[in-house]
Parts: sequence; structure tokens; C-alpha cells
Amino acid sequence: MSTDLFASRHIGIKESDLPTMLDVIGSNSVEELIAETIPEDIRLKKPLVLDNAMSEHEFLLHTNKLAAKNKIYKTYIGLGYHESITPSVIKRNILENPGWYTAYTPYQAEIAQGRLEALLNFQTMVCDLTAMELANASLLDESTAAAEAMTMLFDIRSREQKKNENTHFFVSEEVLPQTKALLKTRSEPLGIKLVIGDHQDFDFSEDFFGALLQYPGKYGQVSDYHSFVEKAKDKDIKVAVAADILSLTLLTPPGEMGVDVVVGTTQRFGIPLGYGGPHAAFFATKEAYKRNIPGRIIGVTKDTNGDFALRMALQTREQHIKRDKATSNICTAQVLLAVMAGAYAVYHGPDGLKKIAISIHEKTKSLAAGLSKIGFTSLNTAYFDTLEISVEDGQKLKEIAEDRNINFYFTEVGTVSISINETTSETDLAAIYHCFAELKKIEIPTPLTPADLEAIPQSLKRDSSFLENQVFNNYHSETELMRYLKKLERKDLALNHSMISLGSCTMKLNAATEMLPLSMAEWGNIHPFVPIEQAEGYQIILKELEKDLNTITGFAGTSLQPNSGAQGEYSGLMTIRAYHQSKGEEHRNICIIPASAVMAGMKVVVTKTDEKGNIDFKDLEEKVLIHSQNLAALMVTYPSTHGVFESSIISITSLIHKHGGMVYMDGANMNAQVGLTNPATIGADVCHLNLHKTFAIPHGGGGPGVGPICVVKELVPFLPGNPIIKTGGDMAISAISGAPWGSSLVCLISYGYIKMLGTWGLTRATEMAILNANYIKNRLNGSFDVLYTGEKGRAAHEMIIDCRSFKQKGIEVTDIAKRLMDYGFHAPTVSFPVAGTLMIEPTESESLAELDRFCEAMISIRLEIEAVEKNDINNPLKNAPHTLEMVTNDNWELPYSREKAAFPLPYVRENKFWPSVRRVDDAYGDRNLICTCAPIEAYAEA
Repeated sequence: MSTDLFASRHIGIKESDLPTMLDVIGSNSVEELIAETIPEDIRLKKPLVLDNAMSEHEFLLHTNKLAAKNKIYKTYIGLGYHESITPSVIKRNILENPGWYTAYTPYQAEIAQGRLEALLNFQTMVCDLTAMELANASLLDESTAAAEAMTMLFDIRSREQKKNENTHFFVSEEVLPQTKALLKTRSEPLGIKLVIGDHQDFDFSEDFFGALLQYPGKYGQVSDYHSFVEKAKDKDIKVAVAADILSLTLLTPPGEMGVDVVVGTTQRFGIPLGYGGPHAAFFATKEAYKRNIPGRIIGVTKDTNGDFALRMALQTREQHIKRDKATSNICTAQVLLAVMAGAYAVYHGPDGLKKIAISIHEKTKSLAAGLSKIGFTSLNTAYFDTLEISVEDGQKLKEIAEDRNINFYFTEVGTVSISINETTSETDLAAIYHCFAELKKIEIPTPLTPADLEAIPQSLKRDSSFLENQVFNNYHSETELMRYLKKLERKDLALNHSMISLGSCTMKLNAATEMLPLSMAEWGNIHPFVPIEQAEGYQIILKELEKDLNTITGFAGTSLQPNSGAQGEYSGLMTIRAYHQSKGEEHRNICIIPASAVMAGMKVVVTKTDEKGNIDFKDLEEKVLIHSQNLAALMVTYPSTHGVFESSIISITSLIHKHGGMVYMDGANMNAQVGLTNPATIGADVCHLNLHKTFAIPHGGGGPGVGPICVVKELVPFLPGNPIIKTGGDMAISAISGAPWGSSLVCLISYGYIKMLGTWGLTRATEMAILNANYIKNRLNGSFDVLYTGEKGRAAHEMIIDCRSFKQKGIEVTDIAKRLMDYGFHAPTVSFPVAGTLMIEPTESESLAELDRFCEAMISIRLEIEAVEKNDINNPLKNAPHTLEMVTNDNWELPYSREKAAFPLPYVRENKFWPSVRRVDDAYGDRNLICTCAPIEAYAEA
């Protein structure tokens, strides 16, 4: 093994393993296997042209050098982004801890109780601070959360409003510019008419179904919305408020004003700026809308023993279950960041948060008083942390500030906006003051002193309590928080314990070297709206990543803006839509095969699949001919969701092009393509890539994700823009997410993955992913049937095993998933895309020993199924998972041994993972929906 090659560390299979594996597979070489898996007509004829692979040491030196090109100014731009302090105990124990960042979405609740508790803390924090009844477990960013609020309010219009076609949505001019841009993107395809104006002049016409307000406003003004909300209610106009969550420790929360939705970001709760993300947004609403709220909700339930347990509630709202009728998309969360924000609230507690807010507010008041003394007037009549100052020569002030390494925000109305944050010191305040003094040519300005001002009206001062739950009042020392976080971590099975073989989710190694730069201030402390020359290091990395993704996909342009695969899917369809409109073909609105097409204003036509799971070409051709004049796009996953490279793919894409449509490829399965084929070669026009799958960004328990789109040259002009920083094409569609380059910070990970693997490593990773999948397929042969294979009997990088026949013994696929926990494994993907099946994807980063352990577990479970008597509900599968408390209990009345329950194979003893609860009761939790921590009285009673 060449120890300086990153590929040898990332790829789990050794060269010496190949003969054994190929023998099991029945192939003479890796090259022969690939030839039998991928159709010859779509194979790349030449290797990818990428930079030579760096060693890990070289990469770290390289990123340090690039980091030095970023200029870390004191930045007071605000607009929803504020520098914050990440407590070291949170940084070390969550952000830098693979026990947290390598976990998967908590669909298997019994081995995710720690993450679920952390998210329940987050939801409780949001509900308390906003004074709303229900909150989700995070969304992607504030702007997309606001767009989700608009969409939800549109969907829940009264029958009368729908009948009267009330489609107008009011947006206060105080709303953040990036949010307005995103609302424009989302509203137009759905037929929602945005009206932007002064909330004080709003006429509450019956044409409106909803309104969005900002609290405080974009330049700091704090407005009293009590009267607005009352008048809106009289006209059945629902009100959403985008709120600064830290300000709500001092300001009357929107929930106490009677609003319907509160959204915002939790970035200032200890999350690095990261040049725009990732940051966890929040969405809080009334319990009446629990079936309409987007995103995941964590709820309280009980397990088989009747003990307290947590799980994701109301999953029947989700897209993979309800398709285009879903109210929740499974790719909408930023779990790792929500966990950090919740931990920040736990660490500081209510008093600590309030102290931080008061400190910021007092400093803002001191600055306002000081500036007033030297002749600068604040335009704000009430404020929390942001001042809008009238200046005659903004350009001169900008030059003075930048000479002192300071950034202000210069507004479109010729004023300057200054937002004070948690990191602002008295010295920083003096530096700001000196900038204005220099503009006035005052030699020695009066020192700043605490100001005796009332900047928050009495009517808007918060007098209600918050965060009274025990969890927010018990862990304020580093020792206590460290132990609490460790307690939660021990309840979760992540990649640092064993393989997570989730089909379509590609849970591969998230290398430490890729992750290290995330902890550096030079990458973490840059505001997304700083002048572009201050982010030279970022610009080099983002442009290089775009270039490399173009090379890998075979396309001409890339946008990194989408914050998830779902956003990427939406972005791709929106660029196709814009392209057709630019040609005067607005009528092209038919999308064949559904996903986010409805959101993009398209009509969905579904095609059949044949008995092998492939697209039924004859049926597709018939539907294309019917809709030829209006055909906009075909959506296709390749290789298919069934784990097969369809040989007719070029015929399919050619058919769509012949009838004027474009082809959108879902890049979920790109891990089977890199270096061997690509979307351009199969005839696609646009694809999204899941950087959190193929390109190694950690899933983080269900986010962060990044879903960039790569496009052909015809679509490059339409790549998404941003209202503040120039991005996208010459005819850019409006914003897809709030920040210009989306979650820039974690793009460093994918940049490192590509730069350290290089051409050979990336290609070899794909080959080993395909090899590993076929090895598992053949090892399980005789125990489980694989549902679909290619024409030569091969799987791609994943396969579906059929568990439906076990129902005759009363065994469901869920029982197999739960029993795998006793063997120390997270279940593969359950019942997707086919009910009653498991979709297995081992990835390239697992070793042969780990693959064998997994196969031995599956084969052992198959033997356990065989031993089950029909209708026998008292067996190891039905009782799984088995907890430590259950196995050590004096009372054991089961017909099998404790050893069989807990240590079914010898290897389990070496590294036993104990599920912390027995099987959870989903139905009970949905019937008795509780989505916040228990009140303090509950602990007292206990």
C-alpha cells in the first residue's frame, strides 16, 4: 500500500482482496465486471482530465495557503448573518466528532435516540423563543424557510379563498433582499402574486391570503405588528414573520402577537458564518397546521415496554410516501447545525442567552449615542442590534472602513447599516466610531460610554419566560455539557461504529483531512456578502470545484447554490423552464416522471416501468408523442433507483430531444458513474449532484447537504443568481437559496475529496463501489433474492433484496431492519423504492472484513426467519431490538436465550452496540403528538 496516496486510505478494499472477491462474483477482473455492468456505448473513451492527486499532507498545506488569501475583516453587514462564538466544547464534541457528523437521518429511531433528543431540544428552544406551539427539526436557511411559509399558507387557504382565487401574498419591504429574491423564484411557477410594500400602508384587501414581515427589519427597525396581525385576522389573511431568534430573548415573541408562522435562522447560536452556510433555519407554527408543516418533526412516543422514546413524527407527510401531494420533503434539514444550535442554548441557558442579547443591545445603544454626538443620525426609532445611519458620502466611509479592515452594509437608499454581534468588543466599537469620526474629520472623538437610551418600546419588551425545561438549566459547565453530549452520542449508531449500507444514500468515509479546514477561522468567519476580493481563497476553491464537477459530469457550467438534493432538483427544472421561456415556448410544461416538477410549475405525466424495473420505452414513446408540443423535460435517475444501468438510456434521451424536451438526471447514484461514464454521455442536459453522497460531505444526521446543478452550455445563462453578490448566468433565474454559493463551508470537503483522489482515485472508487455491491449480492445469493439486475446479471453500486415472501411467516421487512441492530448494523434503505424490500449500498470505503460481517449478519437473520413458525410473534425478529436493560433483567421468559438475543454471532461481542430503547410505537406518538421537552414540573414530579 502506498501510504502517501489518499485513495489507499479512502478505499477500503486492498489489492490482495480482489482475487477472493472476484471469485465470489464470478468475474476474471475488475475491468470485466465493469464491462458487464455498464453498457459499452456510454463508457468514457478517455480518463478524466483532473489535477494530479495530492497527498493528505499536501492538501492541508494547500488549504492553509488558500485560507491565508481570505481577508478576515470585522464585519457588521448583518442581513441575517452575524459572526458568533462557537463554544469550544460544542466545536470539539459535535462539529469535529464523527459520532455526530457521520450519522444518518434518524429513520431507525431505536439507534438514534441521542440525535433525536438533541433535535427535540432544538424544537423546544424554537417554540419557547418564538412562543409558537410547534416547530420542525430545522430547514435549510431563512430564505427557503420563508418560501416554505408562503407555500404552506397558500396550500391552507380557506375553501372560499381558493374559490375566489385569492393568490396575492404581501411581502414587507423590510424583508431581507435574499429572501425577497427567493420568494420571487418560488411564487411565480405556483401562480402566487407577490406584492412588496410598506406594511404600514397595507390595505388588507381580500385578494391576499398571506403576508410576510421581518422582525427586526432588514436595517434594524423593530416594528410593533400587533395591529397588523389583528387586521389581517379580520380578513382571514395568515401572517408569517421572519424573526431574529436571539432578539426574541428581549422582544415580544411573534407568537404572542397571534401570527401563524415564525421562521428564521439559528446561525447566530454558535454556527460559523462559513461564507453563507450551512446554517439551520427554523420553522414554527400552530399545532393546527401540524400536517402541513414542512420538514421533519421529532416527537415523543413510547417503546414496547411503555418507556419514553423519541422518533420522527407524522412521516406520512413526506415526499417519498405521498409523492407530489407531500407537505414535507425528506431533504430539507440541517441536522448537524440544528444539534449545535440546540447545544448552544443548552450550554448558555435562558439567562446566558439573555445576557448575550443584552450585551449586544447595550453596545448598539452606545454606538448610536456616540454617533449622535458627532452628528450622525440613526433612522431607527426602535432597534435591537442594527442601526441604519444617514451619511452624505457613503463611498468615502466605505474606503475609510475597509482601510481599517471593517465592513459595513451600504444600502440601496444611500444609508449605512451596522449590525453588532456577539463577538463585538468595546475596542471594536471604538474602531467603528473612529471611522465616522474620520469621515467628519474630527481629530479626537469623544470616548463611547454606556448609553441611557430606550431603544425597545415598553410594549415590545418580552416579559414571558422561556427555556425553563431542565435540559436548558443543568449543563452550564464544560464538564457537564461534555458528559451530556457524550451520553447522547452513545445512543447513536454512526459510521464510526459500523457500515451504514443505505441504498441511494452513499454513506461513505468522511475523511478527517477533508474535515479539518472547517475548524479554521479563515474559512469560518467570512460573511457571504463581503466584497468578493476579501474571499479570494473561497473564490479559488469554489471555481475549482465547479470546474472539476464540469469535468466529471461532462457539462459546461455548475451552480453550487442549491443547499440540498431537493433544491438541486428544483433548480435544474427551473433552469429548463427558463430556457423554454427564453425561446418563446412557455407552453412547454409537461414533465415526464415526477419529483419537484409540480413546484416548478410543471404538469407531471407518469410512465410505466417493465418487469425488470426499467423505463417502459414503448409507454414512454406513446406519452412523448401525445405531449410532443408541450414537452418540457424528462426526469430520470441513472443508474436507476433499482440499481441497474439501463441499456436503452441513449434511446430514451434521444427521444426526448427529438421532441423538443430536455433531460434532467437525478444524480443520487453518481457514485456508480464517476470516471466510467457521465450525465453528458448518456444524453442528459442537467443533473444535480449530492455532494453529501458521492463527494463525501457528511450526512450529519440528516444534513448538511449540498445539491449543485451541472448543465449543458444552453442552460449556463440561466444558472441561479443572487440579489447582492453577482452569481449565475447572464439570464439568471432568481435565487434558489439565501447565500450566493449556498453552503460554501462544506464545499471544502468535496474539493478535498476530488483533489486528493484525482483521476485514478475517483475512477477506482467507482469501480470498488460496483465491486462491493456485486460481492454482497453474490454472497447473499441463496438467502435473499435480488429484485433487479442488469442484462448480464450485475448490479450497479446498489441492489434491492426482496423480503416480501417472508410475510407468509409473519415477518415484515421492518423486523429485519430492527434485528440488524442486534448485530451492530444500521438497516439498509427500507421499502424504497419498492415496499417490502431492502436497498443495499456498501460504498467504496468499506473493507472486505466489514462486508463479510454484514453478509454474515444477513445470512444469520435469514436462518432465524427460516426457524420462525407461522404466526409465532415471540421470536428474535419480532422482539428486536434487544436492549441492555432487557437482557440483564432478572425476568427472562422468551423462548430463546439471552445470548441469541444480544450476541447472535461471535463478532458482536467484540464491539457491541446497545440500542437504548425497544421498538418504538409510531402510531402512539402520532396520536399523542408532543414535540417539545417536558416542562420542569414533569421532572419535579418524577
